[in-house]
Amino acid sequence: MKNSEIAGVLTDIAALLELKGENPFKIRAYQKVARSVKHLPVEVEQLVAEDRLEEVPGAGEAITKKITELVTTGKLDYYEKLKAEFPKRKL
Repeated sequence: MKNSEIAGVLTDIAALLELKGENPFKIRAYQKVARSVKHLPVEVEQLVAEDRLEEVPGAGEAITKKITELVTTGKLDYYEKLKAEFPKRKL
């Protein structure tokens, strides 16, 4: 999974949390990590393999676990559950 894809998921999570009215600090944390991931000089997959995710600016323990799950499994249960809380709309 490429950094841009991971950043996209983190950005989506921030947007969904904002729609839910969650804590602004939590929302900003996801936004900050998404920006950091997008601009990393190395792939996140490499950082996960080397157990160096804590080097990503803004990546705390909870977000680090979520990124690891996303990289190792290709999906993130937390993200799927958040998306399920909002009905799909046809545009």
